[in-house]
Amino acid sequence: MLAAVSTHDKALQINMDATKYGTFAEIGAGQEVARWFFRVGGAAGTVAKTISAYDMAVSDVVYGHATRYVSRARLEAMLQCETDALLEQLGAGRGDKSTFFVFADTVATRSYSRQDDGEGWLGIRFQTAERGSFSEVMIHVHLLDKDPAREQEALGVLGVNVIHGAFFHHQEPTVLIRSLMDGLTRDRIELDMIKLSGPAFAGVDNRLMTLLLVEQGFTDAAMFTAEGEVVQPSEVLYKKHVLVERGSFRPVTNLTIDLLDGARRQFLEEPDVRGEEPVVLLEMTLRHFASEEGVDHADFLERVDILRTLGHHVMISNSRRYFRFVEFLSRYTQKRIGIALGVPSLSDLAEERDYADLAGGLLESVARLFKNGVKVYAYPWKDPVSGRIVSADTLEYAYPLHHLHRFLLDSNRLEPIRHYSADFLDIRPREVLAMIQSGDPSWEGMVPSAIVEIIKERRLFGYRPAPGEARTRAGS
Repeated sequence: MLAAVSTHDKALQINMDATKYGTFAEIGAGQEVARWFFRVGGAAGTVAKTISAYDMAVSDVVYGHATRYVSRARLEAMLQCETDALLEQLGAGRGDKSTFFVFADTVATRSYSRQDDGEGWLGIRFQTAERGSFSEVMIHVHLLDKDPAREQEALGVLGVNVIHGAFFHHQEPTVLIRSLMDGLTRDRIELDMIKLSGPAFAGVDNRLMTLLLVEQGFTDAAMFTAEGEVVQPSEVLYKKHVLVERGSFRPVTNLTIDLLDGARRQFLEEPDVRGEEPVVLLEMTLRHFASEEGVDHADFLERVDILRTLGHHVMISNSRRYFRFVEFLSRYTQKRIGIALGVPSLSDLAEERDYADLAGGLLESVARLFKNGVKVYAYPWKDPVSGRIVSADTLEYAYPLHHLHRFLLDSNRLEPIRHYSADFLDIRPREVLAMIQSGDPSWEGMVPSAIVEIIKERRLFGYRPAPGEARTRAGS
């Protein structure tokens, strides 16, 4: 791996390229990005204009009225407005010898009146050839330093990384993403959204770029919609009730759907949820895509294509523990969070050895999981040997954990899913996957019909046609 280029050298490299010329528009944290280009020298050949419409009234006059000033919508308005102005004012005179760009950010940092962590939206719209079409990089960042000056410093470094990456690494998006952290550390910033668009990124799948943010450790979780649109979690979760089903979804089965439907039905009965439509999330962790070579990107995209048919948002996380994931969600909503899982997963939550690093052990993990009204809905499990059905209230824990189990039930923090199809309890995803890969057609009765067709048509999950089906297709 190549050594990271310093922020100074990145800014100077851009300044020394006479073809790159553009505007810097920064709101909320000074002009920390533009300052780098003035500091290193040679900025006259790069900087067309800098602007900081810091006052909200001025910002509205320049970019139009906004309901939220630190938002994707505001960033998009800034990029569009400054691009239009740049082309109108300089396009005729410099268009044949310049590749224009507009860099913009809208940021909230710590201040006397705001003690929360900073956050911001940053983006660049740029040409790769004279008079060419524009491409775009857009990111969302959390600024984690506790000192406003340090936050501003981190923002300046990140902004230079965005500009440099767009110009010099757009042909290698994975390199571009890795370069965003040059000169920075994870304890200073968190990047939880990236979107690459335009001709410079033709063929790029932003769902895979989202996965890379989690894989590289730049964030604990990232999110996109059923349509494949990458989103920053607060855009979807803010002031919303959230119901989550965690799984490998390899593949989605009838049990998967029944579990979610049963949990959702009871979630909607909660007094504080009633009458409001919750956000339903399907969440997978990085360990679900692990292979000997690392994270299996092809496997990830296969499963995402399957989940699109369900019409729910998808979240990718590196949080193996449920309480860590719930803490991540709680950053974006203060409303109720529901977790839908099966009894085997509920049993796994009580493995004390998994919490040896916590001062309070298992008790601490439970307290952190069920904080702020979190509730778990558990789908029953059928013992394949005895045929006995085990539910959340009949699950047996050894002494003294049975007291904790009883407390969670009595305090209404844990609830068995009451409405379920007993016919689905014999479905086991690993066995279904083995059938798909061996050519045993009986799997088709265990998977929703729409998903069956996708698996067969795209030959997902190592699908092998049944012998009779293979001959029929060969004959046709």
